[in-house]
Amino acid sequence: MDVKIVEHPLAAARLTAMRDERSDSPRFRAALHELTMMLVYEATRDAAVAEYAIRTPVAPAKGYRLGNPPVLVPVLRAGLGMADAAQAMIPDASMGFVGLARDEETHEPYAYMESLPDDLAGRHVIVLDPMVATGGSLLRCCEMIAARGCTDIDLVSVLCAPDGIAKLAGSGIAMRMTTAAVDPELNDKAYIVPGLGDAGDRQFGAYRRF
Repeated sequence: MDVKIVEHPLAAARLTAMRDERSDSPRFRAALHELTMMLVYEATRDAAVAEYAIRTPVAPAKGYRLGNPPVLVPVLRAGLGMADAAQAMIPDASMGFVGLARDEETHEPYAYMESLPDDLAGRHVIVLDPMVATGGSLLRCCEMIAARGCTDIDLVSVLCAPDGIAKLAGSGIAMRMTTAAVDPELNDKAYIVPGLGDAGDRQFGAYRRF
């Protein structure tokens, strides 16, 4: 799996704001929104384009648009904070949703909500999830997308752990990842270290230490 780490001072500044435990929910959400735009920009750098004719106020010119506008899939709930930013960058994109939770007995992720096209063959899908820790939930989402015929999957995440990357890479599903950083490890509760806490909690007003 190709993993692209966006090493840019502006991206690093937004990630720092998200990491800082002093950042309240509005600051956290603003940093996530801005960082998502940067990551989506990089994730689509090699996207196919279609040319068409336009006219400037001076003369005819070539215009460009995405040849295959993607389906954006935020993973609920934390991915909601990335959805508006990604849609702003790609107005022609459509959007699906996947909600995942963990079964308390099996500890495996299951979908409590899915709103995806039945057929994704030939479509480009961009999955939005702020954090990839163990990778289990994100892999379940990608399995659902691949089962609908998609072979062109981009993952956009703010922060990843090596465990999650390894799990995704070993799945056999073809995908690419764009992220702002890969942290060293997970703690005994499977949270990324040093990480940023729980991205969903911090967006929506809860706070806890880990």
